[in-house]
Amino acid sequence: MVMTHQKQPRLKFLLENVPPGFMVDTPWLRHKAGVDPKSIHEYVKQGWLERVIRGVYRRPLPDAKQGLSHDDEWVIPLLSTQWIMGRDVHLGGESALDIAGYAHFLMLGGMPRIHVYGDAPSWLSRLPTAARFVVHTRTLFGDEIAGIENGGRGLYHASFWRWRLKSSTPERAFLEAIAELPSNASFSDLDKTFESMGTLRPSLLMRLLTACRSVKVRRLFFLFADRHGHPWLENVPASEIDLGSGPRALVKGGKFDPKYRISVPREFAEMSDLEF
Repeated sequence: MVMTHQKQPRLKFLLENVPPGFMVDTPWLRHKAGVDPKSIHEYVKQGWLERVIRGVYRRPLPDAKQGLSHDDEWVIPLLSTQWIMGRDVHLGGESALDIAGYAHFLMLGGMPRIHVYGDAPSWLSRLPTAARFVVHTRTLFGDEIAGIENGGRGLYHASFWRWRLKSSTPERAFLEAIAELPSNASFSDLDKTFESMGTLRPSLLMRLLTACRSVKVRRLFFLFADRHGHPWLENVPASEIDLGSGPRALVKGGKFDPKYRISVPREFAEMSDLEF
């Protein structure tokens, strides 16, 4: 292979910073690795990179027989985004709950949804993988970053090249999942999940609930919490959280819960004659 002296350091940088199977995009190649479009084309031609979709490239696996599991197909792009390209994005919501061992979100057909929050590149949701990335902003908690950890608690994925997924802890993930109700999440699934969440940290919950910008999320959290009465609840007083004023019509045809003044599926509301 013909390679100029000028290009050798750039290729060396690429090989040292992008493990086999991992991905980078054109902006990273140009601005971080100093690789111009002509060289990108040359790297693909010589087999140093392979094109995934427009503007996104993968360093090939060393053995053509090596394949990626369904989980690797979305874990590796996300790790690449976080650790190689340095984007401020984390795994959250139902996906973070699943990866922490609260796996109640089994898909009945269709592609699994991988919920990510933050500065995700636009191409992430276009990748041809066995799962579909769903990108959210971080507006729910404003500038509060509590509850985002490298690996989180109970992460069952092994580390790749000593990188671990930045993901929401169960405390933050559950509040992120509540925000998707009722259109993009299931009351019954979240209720089953919350039933097994007896070891949440009250101090972190209070910090997140205080920062949370959604009255709906704050009210629904305490509705779920009251249903299951975990011991930590006595250290998370609803009286210290702003629950807003006025009723909220969340579910059409649902029951109105008088304590938290929100309409929910009938089986989740306390006894009431009011309907929405």
